[in-house]
Amino acid sequence: MPKILFIASHRLNRSPSQRYRFEQYYDFLNKNGFECHQSPIISEKDDAVFYSQGKLFQKGMILLKSILKRIGDWIRFSEYDIVFVQREALMIGSIFFEKKIAKSKAKFVFDFDDSIWLMDTSEGNKKFEWLKNPLKTAKNIALADRIFAGNAYLANYAKHYNTNVTLVPTTIDTDFHKPLKLNKNKDKITIGWSGSITTIKHFEYALPYLTKIKNKYQDKVEFVVMGDQSYMNEELGIKGIPWASESEVKVLNSFDIGIMPLPDDEWAKGKCGLKGLSYMACGVTTIMSPVGVNNDIIEHGENGYLASSEEEWINCLSLLIEDAELRKHIGENARNTVEEKYSVNAIKELYLKELNSLIK
Repeated sequence: MPKILFIASHRLNRSPSQRYRFEQYYDFLNKNGFECHQSPIISEKDDAVFYSQGKLFQKGMILLKSILKRIGDWIRFSEYDIVFVQREALMIGSIFFEKKIAKSKAKFVFDFDDSIWLMDTSEGNKKFEWLKNPLKTAKNIALADRIFAGNAYLANYAKHYNTNVTLVPTTIDTDFHKPLKLNKNKDKITIGWSGSITTIKHFEYALPYLTKIKNKYQDKVEFVVMGDQSYMNEELGIKGIPWASESEVKVLNSFDIGIMPLPDDEWAKGKCGLKGLSYMACGVTTIMSPVGVNNDIIEHGENGYLASSEEEWINCLSLLIEDAELRKHIGENARNTVEEKYSVNAIKELYLKELNSLIK
């Protein structure tokens, strides 16, 4: 039975990027002859420390432990048929361990779903930014036997350094993310955003037009932020709620409208539309910024909406707030789009084919 070692930063079911890029394929791969193992470097205990402000000594110890963990992985690289690295082996500039994978008998798969050749550091770790080296992305791509790129923009970047590139969209498990029958508060329209402490800055791009929507509709609207429980906005009545796998789908289903605002910059062009896809899979009408792959996912007015300017956002939000039947129709079309193009079921055979091709 071929064995795969998945090299990742976080433990199982912790990171959205990991869950939607490879973890949700584990059962399918196991049923099709693969034995999957995962090696994270940030424990549940270290997690809160790592993304907090300060605590430099504790973060230094986490870095040391991560290096020791990867040394242990290095010793066993040759026990595996495939070593799959998601984004990077270590959260510092070194590619020492990726080089060791390339020299082992294992095939090296490099997976990425963001413009990680650009600098983008969480607020809690700005003081460690000097340790990072985004330019290592190109070197890792050049070393790999196969690259899994999350969208066409990322795939085109990767092809400058390696011809063995496969576009593997970020996918949703539509058996998990699905519409639920909830007794929604008909007196309020819920406008929701799902993300993390590292992406809350993208939600804040929406504040000017969300404030105008609040002023326009008053108590008819409410706003929900899931993923950064420390986030607060008194003017909009927001107190962030934590993400949890047990409650995620229920919270998403409580949204009447899901939003994915993004800046139009190089980092955002590499995004794979995950937030929007998770809303859409739950049958929630979605509005996205027309940046990167969002333009491929959304057919404006058919399965969702694209809005760039403040005026466009306000017009789209107002249209949906005032028309429940339109929200229902667009939400149903959105669900169909995810099932047909961006679901695990739609992509799993491609995933299996690419991995099998490396060991034959």
